Amino acid sequence: MWFHWKMPRTLRPYYEQELKDYQAYAQKRQLEKAWHHLERAHILGQPYPVEHTAVHGKMLAFGIKTRNAKEIIGQLPRLLVGGIKSWAGTIPVGNTGGANVVAWKPMPIPRDLQVIILQANSKIKLR
Repeated sequence: MWFHWKMPRTLRPYYEQELKDYQAYAQKRQLEKAWHHLERAHILGQPYPVEHTAVHGKMLAFGIKTRNAKEIIGQLPRLLVGGIKSWAGTIPVGNTGGANVVAWKPMPIPRDLQVIILQANSKIKLR
């Protein structure tokens, strides 16, 4: 079993860019685009406990801000357990992290993120 601790420096700029894009679209009230970038940040940050937990915190805040009860309720267990699953290396790879998807279901990783993951030598398994 591989224990994940820290996001590689080579992957961090892409993760941070997704969060910046999320913020930019959220400020413009373009909520679908904002959420899309939050999901992408989740895919990139999922293997790393701090980043994974941070994204779920932002997803919870998004749910509160948009008054989405399903998202709020769905993010609470993810927020509590996500980092532990990252640390233990037992994540559902590619899962976008929202309450609109099953928490333990692996999902296909978008092609452009696959390229980023490979170039960054991340520990994310592409299947």
